[in-house]
Amino acid sequence: MHKKPWLPRLVAVVYAGVAVPGFCADDAGQKADAQLQEMVVRGEKPAVDRNLPAVSEGVTAEEMMESVNVVNTEDAVKYLPSLQIRKRYIGDRNSIVASRSSGTLVSARSLVYADGLLLSNLLGNSYNFPPRWSLVSPEEIERIDVIYGPYAAAYPGNSMGATILMTTRLPEKFEAHARVQGFWQNFRLYGTDSDYNGFQTNASLGNRQDDLAWFASFNHLDSHGQPMTFATLPAATSGAGGTPVTGAYRDTNPNGAARVVLGAAGIDHSVQDAFKVKFAYDFSPALRAAYTLGYWRNDSDVTVQSYLRDAAGNPVYSGNVNIDGFKYTVAANAFQPGKRTEENWLHGLTLKTQSDKEWNWEAVASWYGVGTDEQRSPSAALPGAQSGGAGQIALNDGTGWRTLDLKADWRPGLDQGRHEASFGYHYDRYTLDSRVYNTADWLSGGTTTRVKAYAGNTETQALFAQDAWRFASDWKLTLGGRYERWNAFGGAISNSGTTLAYAARTEDYFSPKASLAWQATSDWLLRASLGKAYRMPTVSELFQGSISSGAIVNNDPNLRPEKALSGELSAERSLGNGLLRLTLFQDDAEDALYSQTNMTVFPTVTNIQNIDKIRTRGVEAAFQGKDVGLRGLDLSGSITYANSEILKNDKFPASAGMQQPRVPDWRAAAAATWHQGDLLSYTLAARYSGRQYGTLDNTDGYPNTYGGTSRFFVVDARVNYRLAKQFTASAGVDNLNNCKYYAYHPYPQRTFHAEVKFDY
Repeated sequence: MHKKPWLPRLVAVVYAGVAVPGFCADDAGQKADAQLQEMVVRGEKPAVDRNLPAVSEGVTAEEMMESVNVVNTEDAVKYLPSLQIRKRYIGDRNSIVASRSSGTLVSARSLVYADGLLLSNLLGNSYNFPPRWSLVSPEEIERIDVIYGPYAAAYPGNSMGATILMTTRLPEKFEAHARVQGFWQNFRLYGTDSDYNGFQTNASLGNRQDDLAWFASFNHLDSHGQPMTFATLPAATSGAGGTPVTGAYRDTNPNGAARVVLGAAGIDHSVQDAFKVKFAYDFSPALRAAYTLGYWRNDSDVTVQSYLRDAAGNPVYSGNVNIDGFKYTVAANAFQPGKRTEENWLHGLTLKTQSDKEWNWEAVASWYGVGTDEQRSPSAALPGAQSGGAGQIALNDGTGWRTLDLKADWRPGLDQGRHEASFGYHYDRYTLDSRVYNTADWLSGGTTTRVKAYAGNTETQALFAQDAWRFASDWKLTLGGRYERWNAFGGAISNSGTTLAYAARTEDYFSPKASLAWQATSDWLLRASLGKAYRMPTVSELFQGSISSGAIVNNDPNLRPEKALSGELSAERSLGNGLLRLTLFQDDAEDALYSQTNMTVFPTVTNIQNIDKIRTRGVEAAFQGKDVGLRGLDLSGSITYANSEILKNDKFPASAGMQQPRVPDWRAAAAATWHQGDLLSYTLAARYSGRQYGTLDNTDGYPNTYGGTSRFFVVDARVNYRLAKQFTASAGVDNLNNCKYYAYHPYPQRTFHAEVKFDY
């Protein structure tokens, strides 16, 4: 293997380099457990199961607040290996997770938890269904751990990408915290040259009184994002007439065709408030109950900007226009503003034991509900829409999910420690209730006639078991399995006057898991893992469509679940003051779920369909070290190569042999933090993403433009200074090199940050 010329270079880059603060290593029995804890540069207890049969990485609260420009919670993991968070601007509500073999189009291939409570929105599988990051404020986080791949039986098949575990903390005495942040960017693209800024404030209190501990936090965010979309039309080559206008920009779309850019849209002013309170009561040193209440509200006002000007200098938003002698028709909805109000609630209840006895158990119940989700849009073009008029209102209240997890850990023969078993039960139910109505006044009017509606439920019950068997002093075999019974029911679709129901479905699946770990020496840990997983279709994938001539069209309620067979080989090396890891991985996915056009039928049908087979192979290397070459200098880094190929897709043959969308060939991340004494630290970090495509047939050969999916290399910096015992000031910049890059939408350009924090 080491005869391959690229592998030593890859390891050398990582060793010299630079990616994420923090990690969480696996162990191989009691002997390996002690040795691997010595490898950990920082000694915080990891949140993951010590018998986890997979690669995991992590970041602590101290590391993320010192070394990362954190505004939204998802910022904390942006330097972790093989992860990309599709955060388009500060305050974005659509920040979904991409991992080794899954891109930023498939949100349901990842999981996000906070203290065991599910934050992933598994009602759908697209940018519209992101994790609910805002229910956790950065100030309450103790650490974040990431598990790669579907190798742990305790997690459902959505873990085939990555599982993110956030652990929040509870105080041991009275404490109070406050943070004030400001941020600003100047964004220049096409005819837009504007400043977009905002601020965030956070306050939190906590205390412990005997056996009762509590923590409460309030967060307020006011953010102006840069344009997300642009109004475009294909470049005309004939025709005349229309109102002469100026201001259009000529450009090339991702497929290489000429177009004109008419203006900017999707300029979001978002005001968000989040409140969270957590109570924990210790009935005994070994038994704790905890209750979590979370509330989040968002008020969004989306505006537009037309570049077109008539002879009098007035902006033009619609109608027949003449650009450079050619006629163009600008649709009434080409520049469409919008307003949205959202209120979400989270309730969580946990009861668990933690003792040194043979048995420990845990029960976690959660309920996540959408109390308000009202999205308003006009029918008329600006400027008429500014004063109201006809439009539509989309409602999603009543949507949500609830979960229950029961788990037991059994360690028979504690003096020998040969077996450590876990098993449990899981239940979840997802409910979708989406309606769209007409309204006489899109700004403030009530609903009138129905336009369309979707509804439905999915439900899963699962049993799992896993045993970590240390059959020799340096060897550990972990075997597990997960049995799932999945139901889809209550599905219905409506147009303006008709409602049709879907048939119910019930299916069963079993997912085996296996891992073998060998503590080869006191410094080397080797592990091989294999796991199968099923990712069930979501409610929206099954039940959204349309009605034509009294029949349901444009969707498939009989979609098969995605099936993944994943394997990885990992080697971890202790370096005394750090850890070096190399991982080879392969994911074989069958029946992957994507929106595509079925070319085998006439007329063709575009909807969510199963793709026969996708294979992803790759290698990942990661390094982390403390006091590397210089006292106070912490270095960490990762680099990942992945070849993700569509092997078979009978419904869309042109995609066979192409790369899976949004999975880049190379990823890298880097961070270097130098502590100049105890009061001052400096961080320089970088992120890189290689070539990737946005389409299944890879026809988007011009990625560095709006609508494309581009390479990027972004440099970030941060300075952290403790002004006094209780005050810390920080300043930083993201995208220091002002890279212009896209994941269909343009990402932020150079953004400056400043903050002051108080801790008591």
